[in-house]
Amino acid sequence: MKKVLKLTLAVLCVMFSSSLFAQKIGYINTEPIVANMAETQEAMTKLEAFAKDLSAQAETLQVEFNTKFQEYQKNAESLSDSIKQLKEKELDDISNRIQQFEQIAQQDIQKEQQKLMTPIYDKVKNTINEVAKAGGYSVILPGNALIYADEATVADISKDVAEKLGVDWAKVTAEATAAN
Repeated sequence: MKKVLKLTLAVLCVMFSSSLFAQKIGYINTEPIVANMAETQEAMTKLEAFAKDLSAQAETLQVEFNTKFQEYQKNAESLSDSIKQLKEKELDDISNRIQQFEQIAQQDIQKEQQKLMTPIYDKVKNTINEVAKAGGYSVILPGNALIYADEATVADISKDVAEKLGVDWAKVTAEATAAN
């Protein structure tokens, strides 16, 4: 709540000061643009393949556990207490390895996603900077943080940025309309 209040106050201050100095202000909603970039689709395909590979490794561990567990259940009655304890410890160890692997895999997926998406976000940011400079804007705000913007004094630069990035603006607006 404090963040929203601070952001609102910051936006109001920027808007107020801009009217005093006649600064040109714009805003952009980058999420639908990024989602429709060809690079994002490629990154998601790579990320899915990466996650699928990790899932296959996890499945191998699970198969190992299931095989040993079935073997244990089948032979449990004929095993001595000390062998049972060893087998149970072995099953616990495999179960712990599976849990650790799943945690590490989640972290690896997040790292891979960040590695793949960072260049895309950098490209979008650089394009926003180019469009802002070319359009004479002194401030560009995130569109998803705006509570109110007077269209006469604050411009949406999303279409310009999308087109410069090669994103089909009609598709972006159609998806936004369908989502609402």
